[in-house]
Amino acid sequence: MNYIYSSSLLLTGLLIVNLIYSYQSKHIDPHFWTTVKYQLLALPLFLIANLCIGYGIKLGYKVLGNLGYVLLASKGLEMFISLLMGFIFMREAPTWRTWIGLTIVFIGFIVAKGK
Repeated sequence: MNYIYSSSLLLTGLLIVNLIYSYQSKHIDPHFWTTVKYQLLALPLFLIANLCIGYGIKLGYKVLGNLGYVLLASKGLEMFISLLMGFIFMREAPTWRTWIGLTIVFIGFIVAKGK
């Protein structure tokens, strides 16, 4: 059950963070004060995202007993979320090179987990 809690907390936190930055890059004027105002308004969301990611990693570590593996899994999840945000906000479809790179990362993930 902690697998589900950990992965859903990580997914929620990483989605929030990536949504905030993707929205900023697409819709917020890049001038300094506009960006500062947006970031200040987004602080409560960053707090929620930070709590979700922190507890997701903590629960994942409790289940697996290997912090490096949990952090690798969260970075892999973040890569897929980043591709999703790129598609949603910028209409950027992943190319074959992107998929080959992700496959290499996935293979490294399997090798890191192997004993």
